[in-house]
Amino acid sequence: MRVVGIETEYGIVDPDEPRANPILMSSRLVTACRAWAGEATSRWDYGGEDPLQDQRGFRRSRLGASEDLLTDASEFDAAEGRVTLRRRRGSWEDPAHLNAVLANGARFYVDHAHPEYSGPEVTGAHDAVVWDRAGDAVALASAARYAEDEGSRVELYKNNVDGKGASYGTHENFLVDRAVAFDDLARRLTPHLVTRQVYTGAGRVGLGQFGEEPGFQMSQRADYMEAEIGLETTLRRPIVNTRDEPHAARDRYRRLHVIIGDANLFDVATFLKIGTTSLVLSAIEADDERLDALELATPVEDVQTVSRDLQLRARLELASGESATALEIQRALLEICRSYATDAGDAAVLARWEGVLERLGGDLFSAAREVEWVAKLQLLGRLRARHASEGHPDGLPWDDARLAAMDLQWSRLGDGWATRLADAGQVERLASDDEVAAATTRAPQDTRARLRGGIVAARPDLVDAAGWSTVVLDRETDHGHLEVVHLDEPAAARHPLLDALIGG
Repeated sequence: MRVVGIETEYGIVDPDEPRANPILMSSRLVTACRAWAGEATSRWDYGGEDPLQDQRGFRRSRLGASEDLLTDASEFDAAEGRVTLRRRRGSWEDPAHLNAVLANGARFYVDHAHPEYSGPEVTGAHDAVVWDRAGDAVALASAARYAEDEGSRVELYKNNVDGKGASYGTHENFLVDRAVAFDDLARRLTPHLVTRQVYTGAGRVGLGQFGEEPGFQMSQRADYMEAEIGLETTLRRPIVNTRDEPHAARDRYRRLHVIIGDANLFDVATFLKIGTTSLVLSAIEADDERLDALELATPVEDVQTVSRDLQLRARLELASGESATALEIQRALLEICRSYATDAGDAAVLARWEGVLERLGGDLFSAAREVEWVAKLQLLGRLRARHASEGHPDGLPWDDARLAAMDLQWSRLGDGWATRLADAGQVERLASDDEVAAATTRAPQDTRARLRGGIVAARPDLVDAAGWSTVVLDRETDHGHLEVVHLDEPAAARHPLLDALIGG
C-alpha cells in the first residue's frame, strides 16, 4: 500500500470579461466553495510547511527563491490584485478567502493566479481517480455558487497551457521510503517519467512553449521540461522535483513531488499515471538492478522527442549506448513491476498497463477510449478532414485557429469535448458517478484524510486550522489556547482524540 495524491491547478476565465483578474476570481471562487460547503471548512495551517528544503540535503535561501517556491504563506490584496505575505502571532496567517479545507479531506485554495484542488491522501490508483474527479465536481459546484453570489460567471479548464506561453501544473505525490538514496531514486525513475506520456498525455495542438510551430503532440507539459533535477516548479522545470517536504515523519518518508504529468480528464490515464508510477517506485525501493539498463542518455531532450513521436517509433539513446522506443521501455518496466504486485489493485494496474501498451503498439486508435491524447487526435482529425475542401487537400493545417480553439474547449469543465465524449459513452470510466459524488463530501477512510475531513465535517467550530499533518483545535471559549494534533503517519486513519470528537 502506497499513499498518493493529486493536485490540479485549473485555468480560470470570465467569459464575459477576458481581462478579469484571475487572482481575484480565484479568491472569490474559494469563497464560493466555502459557501457551497455550508461553512464546514477550515483555514489552512502553514506550520509544517518548508518548501525551500531540498532532497539533496540543503535549503534554498528565501531571499534567492522565486515566487512560485514560496508556498508556505500568502495573502490576497483585493485592491492591488496581488498576493502578499502577513504574519500573525509569529506564524504565517491564512486569510479565509484563500483556503478551504474540505470535509472530503482535500484543500481548495488560491495558488498564485489559479484555483487549485489538492486531493486527499489515498492508497491506490482507483481511489486516486475517484477523488481527482471529485475535485472537478467541487470546482464546478463552486463555480455555480460563484455565479449565484457574484452575478457573473467563471469557466474552468483542466489543462496545463494557456496558448500564450504559460503552463500551470498537475502534480502527483507519492510517499517513498527515505532509506532509498535520492540520487538512485531520481536516476531509476526518470525513464518511466519520460516515457509514460504515451498513455498519460492529454494531447496538445502546437509545438514549443508558445505553440509557435504547427503540429500535435502527446503531452501538454513536455515543452516546459528543461532540467533533469531541480527544486523549481515554474522556472527550469525538472523531470524530477527535489522539494523535501514530506508532510510526514521525516526520518521515515520522502514525498516525491512529480510535476511532469498532464491534467487528465480520462479515468484510465489517471489510473495508469498513479498505478504504474507506484509500482516502479516499489521496484526502486527493492533496489531492483534491472532498472539500471533503462537509464537514458539525454532524458530532457527525450521528453520532447517522445511527446512528438505520434507513430511511437522514435528510438531513445540509453546510457549503455543501446537504444529503445518509449513503448519498449514501458514494456520492460511492466515486466520488472510484475515482481512487485502485492494485491488486487496492483494486478488491475498491470492488466490495464499491458492492454494499453498492446493497443498503442497495434492500431493506435483502438486505444482512444482509454488514452486521452489519442482520443483528442482522433477528434481533431475528423475536424481537419471535414474542412479538406477549403483549399487544404490534406485537411486543415495544424496552425488553423479552429483546431487551437477545439483543443482549449476539450478541457473545459462541465461541457468540454472530453466531457461530451464521456457522456456519449465514448470514454472508459473506472469510477461511477455515485462514487465521485460521494467523494465530494466524504474523505477516504484508510488514510489520515479521514481524520482531517471528519473533524472539519463534524466539528468545524473546534477547528482553528488544518494542514496535511496537523489539525489545530481551539476548544477554549476565549480562543486563547490552541492544541496541535500531529498526524505524522499518512496511513493512520485513527486517532483517539479526533475519533472521540468526530463521534466515530
